[in-house]
Amino acid sequence: MPYRYLDDIATADVAFEAWGETREGMFAAAADATMNVMVGDLDTITPRTKRTIELQDDDIELLLFQFLQEFLFYKDAEKLLLRSETIEIAISEEKFHLRAEVAGETLDPGKHELGMDVKAVTMHRFSIVPSQDRWLASVILDI
Repeated sequence: MPYRYLDDIATADVAFEAWGETREGMFAAAADATMNVMVGDLDTITPRTKRTIELQDDDIELLLFQFLQEFLFYKDAEKLLLRSETIEIAISEEKFHLRAEVAGETLDPGKHELGMDVKAVTMHRFSIVPSQDRWLASVILDI
């Protein structure tokens, strides 16, 4: 589990740090951390329905922000619980380009142990810090 929740950061929201050896690994960990707030056991999400997410931005932080918002959009608009299968991030023309294949299934309270409903990703204390051996994201979710 390449993420941890931070209880001492936000009292009415959920804060977490997610990390990976690559940008893509960090994005996948942040997506899982976001989904894990809403579903207690991520392994109960069966990859029955697939979606492709394509985004671009000139700021890697805003790209992650948009990416996490996509998971909330699909949860709210289509009742889909999704997890990342593949994520590719490329840089061209001074922009980051993301293409992700995500998969999951319709929310089923009889199958999925539901946690808190995440309303939005916030920009409060939102950051990405690269280092020599990993990428680290700090995120606060509005619940």
